[in-house]
Amino acid sequence: MFKQLLPGKLGLNGLIKHFKVSHFAFLHSSANVEVEVHSQEQEVVIALGSNVGDRLHNFDEALRLMKISGIDVVRHGCLYETAPAYVTDQPHFLNSAIRAFTKLGPHELLGALKKIERDMGRTDGIRYGPRPIDLDILFYGKLRFNSDILTIPHERIWERPFVIAPVLDLLGSAVENDTVACWHSFATHANDLFETWKKLGGNSLIGKEGMKRVLPINKVLWDWSQKTSVMGILNLTPDSFSDGGKFQSIGEAVSQVRLMISEGADMIDIGAQSTRPTATLISPEEEMSRLIPVLEAILEMPEVEGKLISVDTFYSEVASEAVGKGAHIINDVSSGQIDSNMFKVVADLKVPYIAMHMRGDPSTMQSSENLQYDNVCNQVASELYLRLRDAEVSGIPAWRIIIDPGIGFSKNTEQNLDILVELSNIRTEIAKKSLALSHAPILIGPSRKKFLGEICSRSAAVDRDPATVASVTAGVLAGANIVRVHNVKDNLDAVKLCDAILRRKKSIVKD
Repeated sequence: MFKQLLPGKLGLNGLIKHFKVSHFAFLHSSANVEVEVHSQEQEVVIALGSNVGDRLHNFDEALRLMKISGIDVVRHGCLYETAPAYVTDQPHFLNSAIRAFTKLGPHELLGALKKIERDMGRTDGIRYGPRPIDLDILFYGKLRFNSDILTIPHERIWERPFVIAPVLDLLGSAVENDTVACWHSFATHANDLFETWKKLGGNSLIGKEGMKRVLPINKVLWDWSQKTSVMGILNLTPDSFSDGGKFQSIGEAVSQVRLMISEGADMIDIGAQSTRPTATLISPEEEMSRLIPVLEAILEMPEVEGKLISVDTFYSEVASEAVGKGAHIINDVSSGQIDSNMFKVVADLKVPYIAMHMRGDPSTMQSSENLQYDNVCNQVASELYLRLRDAEVSGIPAWRIIIDPGIGFSKNTEQNLDILVELSNIRTEIAKKSLALSHAPILIGPSRKKFLGEICSRSAAVDRDPATVASVTAGVLAGANIVRVHNVKDNLDAVKLCDAILRRKKSIVKD
């Protein structure tokens, strides 16, 4: 069908109208006599909710049990903490949704989900009351389905912002196939799901007490929209471009971390492998010999309480060992390209994953071939999306992903400037294929990079701090959520001012 439709002529609205007037199978069955349609794999959307016990663990366990039950998850919505609806005297919920493929028929799928709920401790109780896990079928292929025990699309989806928001996250702003067009066509009292969301209140709902978009990290649900976070850099390498060799002893490293925390760092990023241009790779074993003793010492510091520790590595062995010792975040400059096991390992570790854009590896990234772009922001977005899509299929949910466009990696001076001022274009381009990933926090790392020296005629990296402050300012005003810097004190002041400007701008728009 899609080959016969000309998107230029029909567009989103035309395509959805086509499905609204087309005939789709409407199945009716009783609980005793089932009409099942599972001769082929179907794409489904399932909502997740939890407000009893360890809510995040409940989600992780439900996803694990879905996989065992023949439900192959390929996309995840963002994670939302929401106020309870209908029965309001109960704890806040975590809500999200997933897209998956399954050969189970509608009733078989319902049975599998109900079994997961029972196995996880859900019992019959107050309707809309507390529950460890709630799994609802929202869409099943292109079908409308009605029986004594199951209605698809879910009958209350259209009145629930906490359901529509993660459902939209599973889609792109562009309609990717006829199944998605069909889901849009099911919208009642609206032309499509986007209009449904807008009528419920839309993006104005996000960030308020009743509905926050969050990222789970170190047993905390982090709402990154509240302020820009500052990540201090600790290089344990002898050959990093800025401070190589300065912090190789445990004492020197601990002193530097203490300084950065005293200056206001929210996070510390520890790297034991140089990723400067033309750097030669060291083995995972050598990297761990540099990293682990320092990491252990840092985690014992009283000052680290409440701070987040990130480990900058592209080796899955190092990532696993570091998280086992207590690190909270994995920062991978290769987005899984150097170590093919990285996605699977991070998925099992269940920690946030910073995926950075880079072509090649540090030794080849600045080659003339890797610097060729027609539109750097669009291509960074599309290339990053392909890596993130593979990460999701490997089991890293969108709600654990942080995006880094890779300033200084496979980019020349002009391309770095384009990224700094056009971060919103990167989000927009990713949003065409995945709204969830377009909402992910963005990290930028321009600190003391070569392009700043070229512009400001500063050959020594340590002399580029004023230019770093300017670049961080531009990036935060353009939409960055985390800044990775060597000089915490000065950049924290810049970030505070940027946040104040953005808050004031938002209040003026409201007025």
